[in-house]
Amino acid sequence: MIDDETRARIRRLYYAERWKIGTIAAALGLHRETVALAVESWRFRNTRFHATAMVLDPYRDFVRATLEQYPRLRSTRLLEMIRDRGYTGSVFPLRRYVRKIRPVPTREAFFRLSTIPGEEAQVDWGSFGKIRVGRTDRLLSCFVLVLSWSRATFARFTLDQTLESFLRCHTEAFEILGGVPRTILYDNLKSVVLERHGDIIRFHPRILEFAGHYHFAPKPVGVARGNEKGRVERKIRDLREAFFAARSFGSLADLNRQLDTWLDRIAHQRPVPGQPAKRISDALSEERTRLLPLPEHQAQIVSMRVVRSGKTPYVRFDGNDYSIPHQLVRRPLTLVASDTTIRVLDGQTEVARHARCWDKRQQIEDPTHLEALSAEKHKARDSRGRNRLFAACPAAADFLREVARNGGHLGGTTSRLLRMLDLYGAAALQPALVEAHRCGAFSAHSVAHVLEKQRRAARAPIPLPTTLPDDPRVQGVVVTPHRLDRYDDLGGAAEKPEASS
Repeated sequence: MIDDETRARIRRLYYAERWKIGTIAAALGLHRETVALAVESWRFRNTRFHATAMVLDPYRDFVRATLEQYPRLRSTRLLEMIRDRGYTGSVFPLRRYVRKIRPVPTREAFFRLSTIPGEEAQVDWGSFGKIRVGRTDRLLSCFVLVLSWSRATFARFTLDQTLESFLRCHTEAFEILGGVPRTILYDNLKSVVLERHGDIIRFHPRILEFAGHYHFAPKPVGVARGNEKGRVERKIRDLREAFFAARSFGSLADLNRQLDTWLDRIAHQRPVPGQPAKRISDALSEERTRLLPLPEHQAQIVSMRVVRSGKTPYVRFDGNDYSIPHQLVRRPLTLVASDTTIRVLDGQTEVARHARCWDKRQQIEDPTHLEALSAEKHKARDSRGRNRLFAACPAAADFLREVARNGGHLGGTTSRLLRMLDLYGAAALQPALVEAHRCGAFSAHSVAHVLEKQRRAARAPIPLPTTLPDDPRVQGVVVTPHRLDRYDDLGGAAEKPEASS
């Protein structure tokens, strides 16, 4: 018990001076509960708060049972559930109650993993946004391999995460690090694991073939067990923060050159974690003696697929069109792609080779393919022109035969006769050919002379050539003239009077 003077002093310090109950108790040498009773703060509590909290009372057991079954369920979802059951209060008392009773998940503890030199490496992809290539944006990825004992790192930026790029980066890492680790840990990415049920794993056949070539064992980590490959996860974060952030580069090759320099001069000069007296570069020199030796021949990593062109002599790969010989259109071919070269095979024969383009919607052409197609089209055009000339002027066949017999230029004569056909028409050219043939003058100039004489005799105007636009769709059109006397016959039949009955 305390006297009235002490009670009055406590209340003055609490309400006037704004001291806390614990501070008053320490200053006066009293128990906290004695000070709390003197303050009588319960008289000023918000009765509305208690009334609202009491509305939740019938639903507390339901909320507790639901959280035991679904520990991560949000208060807003619980509010909807109890409102369906008649709750009329707000979300705030529910949140306070959930905060007190929500089960706290136990955090899993892990053993510290230790390895021996040359035994293990960890591999993963990191995503680094997009990079502009030509007129398109491509995803920028980084392949990272970390030797678990020395922490030596190989990293390479690529423009995709395909299986071919994945294996190609492996071969480059083995060459630079000077050997092959006995085991490589992977995440459960599709380039390694096609299907998994617990510990039963179906590997991708190409990763098994690749591992057999380099004599290492692929080992996927457990599902959702990123801690098992924490070394490579930390290295990707380090690359993102210490290397890539705020870095400028001109191209992918420039970025990789800068990355190699950074790894050699900065990352590999750091101390080995747990061994502060040893640098990573020194540990790598020591670990190289424990790595598996490289095979005599490096694995050849290419992408192969069957392709077929349409009407035009191009095959499509990765958003771009690559030219092929025109004789191979619409035939099944084999396309072999590396990171630098595109090869097209017809059976075992290489029929086209191009530098790979990482832009998109581009046409990559070999000039010899287009020249051969142009020559073929020119021959076809000559043949079509000759057939058109023969159809319009039957005398042209005998005339051209005599031109060839007398050593004249057959193609040039045909072209000039076609121009005369367009200028003067078949009705004038046919008799001119007959007249030139009768005179034994087997040249285009002779036919032109006869046509000009006929025009002057008829006092016809000088014919002018028709100028067509440069559009190839118009330039290449061939119109075969037809006889129009049938229409005259039809018109004459319509004008005849009907016979009287």
